[in-house]
Amino acid sequence: MRKHIVAGNWKMNNDLIQTETLISELKQQTKTSDAEVMIAPTFTNLWHAFESTRLDDIEVVAQNMHFAENGAYTGEVSAAMLKSIGIQTVILGHSERRAYFNETDEALSKKVSQAIAHDMRVIFCFGEELSDRKSGRQEDVVKTQLVNALCHLKADDYKHIVLAYEPVWAIGTGETATPDQAQEMHAFIRNLFRERYNDAVADNLSILYGGSVKPDNAKEIFSKPDVDGGLIGGASLKAEDFYAIVNAF
Repeated sequence: MRKHIVAGNWKMNNDLIQTETLISELKQQTKTSDAEVMIAPTFTNLWHAFESTRLDDIEVVAQNMHFAENGAYTGEVSAAMLKSIGIQTVILGHSERRAYFNETDEALSKKVSQAIAHDMRVIFCFGEELSDRKSGRQEDVVKTQLVNALCHLKADDYKHIVLAYEPVWAIGTGETATPDQAQEMHAFIRNLFRERYNDAVADNLSILYGGSVKPDNAKEIFSKPDVDGGLIGGASLKAEDFYAIVNAF
């Protein structure tokens, strides 16, 4: 049975004091929905955030990890390192990682496999550019990203996978896919996994929408049958706004 999930990707924001403050504010909010709540602070604040939320209904997740077990990869962080401080979930494939750090489908495929080997859950991000949407190629682009990075997995591996569709043209731009556009793509994605695997894989996959979700549009987006939650950027940096989205279910 698929789950409702709202994950806040803090990106490169908040030093330690700001992280402490935001977590304190999050703890003061009331959750009225059944959604899982996740936050993704920077690497330097993961341990502190994990310790600060250990007794709360908030999961701390990582924004990235390397595909190697260990080795000469200066500045990188491994799955084992994340697990050692209590982190069980990692975001992989975010459009900013693809665009600014040249992450390829091949590299992401290896990262996904490494995370699963360590029994971690993956929030896997993908989505089309504005030029793809304008030319009507959005489904082809999304299919290619998913097949190249994920379809080497066995059906049973998908218990570790959460998908996050993020139209790149709607991230941090103030633009948002309409609820119908989001539903159309989410239904396409679910059907892709139904064809590639089986009904059980497709029906149990949580598919999140990421792209300028805000308190005033979350309820309508989340009302769509194939939208199971959101990967939230800017709005996750304000506790009240974030929980308004969490409670939109």
